[in-house]
Amino acid sequence: MADSQNKSSPKEKKQSVTPGTGVAKEEEVFRLTNVTKRWPGVQGFTLAVPELVVRRGEKVALVGMSGCGKSTLLDLLAMVLRPDEAGQFVFYSQQGQKQDVMDAWTRKKLSRLARIRMVHIGYVLQTGGLFPFLSIRENIGISLLGLGLPVNDAVEDMAKRLHIERHLNKRPGQLSVGERQRVAIGRAMAHQPSLVIADEPTASLDPINAEDIMDLFSAMADEKGVTLIMATHDWGNLGTRGFRHVQFDLKQETDHGTVKARVYG
Repeated sequence: MADSQNKSSPKEKKQSVTPGTGVAKEEEVFRLTNVTKRWPGVQGFTLAVPELVVRRGEKVALVGMSGCGKSTLLDLLAMVLRPDEAGQFVFYSQQGQKQDVMDAWTRKKLSRLARIRMVHIGYVLQTGGLFPFLSIRENIGISLLGLGLPVNDAVEDMAKRLHIERHLNKRPGQLSVGERQRVAIGRAMAHQPSLVIADEPTASLDPINAEDIMDLFSAMADEKGVTLIMATHDWGNLGTRGFRHVQFDLKQETDHGTVKARVYG
């Protein structure tokens, strides 16, 4: 009887937080409050994030026109761009351990940020960003190699999942644009990160290829329980694939002409 009374329900365990331990609610991946990034100048730009919470396994679409701040926000989340201000900017690993991103930037602990990126994050660029001098096999396996993980089986499995196994010994220049984007997705997901960030991954594709790759990308994220954050200028039918819509509200300051983008959603 005592044992049954002391056991928490699965829901209670998932939501519990031990004060002062730095362990987060299990479902959170990012929590940002009052995060700001400024680009000074005559035609300056400011990105303001009053609050943004991303939960584990969620698919989030950052939607807006070119120049609204989508790529800036992605670079902040990928920890390659330092915020100017942040009330709170934290990342939680798969184990729920809290990583204070702003503190790491402030204390110039760049190796800590690099380690978080290498282990926990995959990034898909709009143009793929593949190394032209490496084979497809080497491009997909490079993150695994950097982490000291087994390469061959993981690369073979990923290539089969993406239907590019016949191209493994080729170079990126020998592939079509759509095939290169499949390789980029494979490289981003091969080391099994908890988070994948994608910047307009289908923008350079024709509509049919874009649909096919989005179906595959979204399905793989669901299967692996990966949190997916994607920038896009076209909301389209991402909502039918289970994405949450995050928007950018643009206003121009009357006194000095700076454009301010505010994130909401």
